[in-house]
Amino acid sequence: MELYKKTASEIAEMIKSKEITSEEVTKHFLERINLLEDKIGAFSSVLEEKALESAKIYDNDNNEEKRKNYDNTSLFGVPVALKDNILSKGDLTTASSKILANYEGIYDATVVERLKKAGVPIVGKANMDEFAMGSSNENSAIKSVSNPWDLERVPGGSSGGSAAAVAAQMIPIALGTDTGGSIRQPACLTGTVGIKPTYGRVSRYGLMAFGSSLDQIGALAKSTEDLARIMKIIAGYDEKDPTTADVEVPDYLKSINNDIKGLRIGLPKEYFAEGLDKNIKEVVNKAVEQLKGLGAEIKEVSLPYVEYAISTYYIISSAEAASNLSRYDGVRYGVRKSDDSVEDMYVKSRSEGFGPEVKRRIMIGNYVLSSGFYDAYYKKASQVRRLIKDDFERVLTEVDIILTPTSPTAAFKKGEKNTDPVQMYLADIYTVSINMAGVPAICVPAGFVDGLPVGIQLIGNYFKEDLLFNASHKFEEVRGKIEYPEI
Repeated sequence: MELYKKTASEIAEMIKSKEITSEEVTKHFLERINLLEDKIGAFSSVLEEKALESAKIYDNDNNEEKRKNYDNTSLFGVPVALKDNILSKGDLTTASSKILANYEGIYDATVVERLKKAGVPIVGKANMDEFAMGSSNENSAIKSVSNPWDLERVPGGSSGGSAAAVAAQMIPIALGTDTGGSIRQPACLTGTVGIKPTYGRVSRYGLMAFGSSLDQIGALAKSTEDLARIMKIIAGYDEKDPTTADVEVPDYLKSINNDIKGLRIGLPKEYFAEGLDKNIKEVVNKAVEQLKGLGAEIKEVSLPYVEYAISTYYIISSAEAASNLSRYDGVRYGVRKSDDSVEDMYVKSRSEGFGPEVKRRIMIGNYVLSSGFYDAYYKKASQVRRLIKDDFERVLTEVDIILTPTSPTAAFKKGEKNTDPVQMYLADIYTVSINMAGVPAICVPAGFVDGLPVGIQLIGNYFKEDLLFNASHKFEEVRGKIEYPEI
């Protein structure tokens, strides 16, 4: 049985009906990981024994009476991968950095706790750009990740391991994190579906912080229904994270099949200007026509301040990164590289522990926060961020959903942008503004350019993930099934 070709939702239903056991499914995907990991490099670590042990327990509890003891059993028994910056107790969690090479989680992140309470086995930690800083997954201190559609190309970043693992069908579903596009951009480049929820919808407790006002945990999968199922599990208020919102979480599965006739979709003219590959534009325009065919109403809108999004984002995120990463000093956290003077220990531990991109952002962050520059950079960026947020809030009173490209290009070749950080940063040009506004967005595959997948981005109002899932699911039905590459 080619079980790996099935979606997480299909597998969940098979386990529920006892057509297959969670242990059999988990074993099947662990074998896929062993078979393909050398080619893809999607995992930082694999938790084979733990995953099988959990699966056996869930199989014993797979009956009507015992399943009642679990919360939200929408993915009961279906194995999941975690991005390597999400803590799980007793498991290696390194953020793909040398500075955390030996670090094991001492508690479960809230999302992990909720997955376990929902009967979901965790198979391992997905590789990533170090501390989630990057758009290509070439910044991992462990190994670079390959795109399953073309092994010479990048899978996007920073959740490149999660995206590649799903696209290579090594795992049916994976958690990622999104600070400026780190779920949606790799979803676009690998032909997977990725959700960045509203800021505050999912707890960040147990997530290694990069940009605390921007980070959000989400997921990547092969179908929108899969994402609706996992969001049902991980979303919701958490008293351990004061930034989570005490807003009711709807049953996302109930609304995915709603008719989208009359749905107002806005196309921001700024996203279709110079810089967008003409072939990608054609794919996006075709998707717009398909949604129109489903009865959606299309309208041109304007988000004038998004032209400042990239510079604003890199000032704010780097400032927050410099602050958050100050704890990795060889004393509080991090591998200690010297026992000489305190200064020598700090310098050696951080110089040898952090990679070039992380150092670059720490230096940018410290610069924009320093005396004499704070007002000119950080304060000004915070003011522009407010204008960007106001733009989205205004447009989302005129339309229900905003539709844009997700990435200006399809997957690029490894090493192609490594010498030019600005070109690499521009890979996130269509995604960073969404994090600054705090609104939810989903990337759904829309077609192909030269054999490489391309996705569209659907952006919604605060806590309206259900509407995004609905539009994305209906679009998938007219787009047709995606056949993932055999590797």
